[in-house]
Amino acid sequence: MNVGEVASLAGVTVRTLHHYDRIGLLSPSGRTPAGYRRYSAADLERLHRVLLYRALGFPLEEVATLLDDPSADPAEHLRRQHRLLRDRLERTSAMVAAVEKEMEARAMGIDLTPEERFEVFGEQDPAQYEAEAEERWGDTDAWKESKRRTRGYSKEDWLRIKAEGEDVERRFVSALQAGAAADSEQAMDIAEAHRQQISRNFYDCPPEVHAGLGRMYVEDPRFTGHYERVAPGLAEYVSAAVQANAARRAG
Repeated sequence: MNVGEVASLAGVTVRTLHHYDRIGLLSPSGRTPAGYRRYSAADLERLHRVLLYRALGFPLEEVATLLDDPSADPAEHLRRQHRLLRDRLERTSAMVAAVEKEMEARAMGIDLTPEERFEVFGEQDPAQYEAEAEERWGDTDAWKESKRRTRGYSKEDWLRIKAEGEDVERRFVSALQAGAAADSEQAMDIAEAHRQQISRNFYDCPPEVHAGLGRMYVEDPRFTGHYERVAPGLAEYVSAAVQANAARRAG
């Protein structure tokens, strides 16, 4: 193949191929009687490796060193390039995931840096459930109100909300471990504090809505798992206390 055909096939310019020839990176195996470059199949294979290494960010000098290494056969080059590409893919995938998480957080109104979100939420960043939550409740007034409120929350606001939630959980655990029944005044008062915390920070949460949340704590394995990690039996206890309090309020 002549230089123009190779340039068209490889997606590079003729000028690039001339440069590779001048620096000894890729010299064509043959010449026509008139002196024009002629590239063999082996030349094209070398060009393919050059372009792969260049795409991976290697400078031309290092590419030449790699290709001219007498201990590296074609299979070794492929293994190296495969390894480098896999590494790049993993890094790119991680970057994509980080960007998507940031997009989801901003859509929720959680305008925090990734470091701040990790400090506040750890691995339980609510942004990861954004799409599902919007699908289930996106057309409700509660959802709209929650979006409106949380859009303006700062890191300090989220830390306060997190501390309030953890305090309610600690009170539930104490009541459970002390043997207080889920429908006792003590447990129902804690459930009411939980309802008020939601109303204060996210949306108006009347007793019937709170009762639905209570049922979700034992029906959705993610919520159940969270409470069970805090204390064995806590998910069912909180659910029962929330529903008992809702019945008390309704009555």
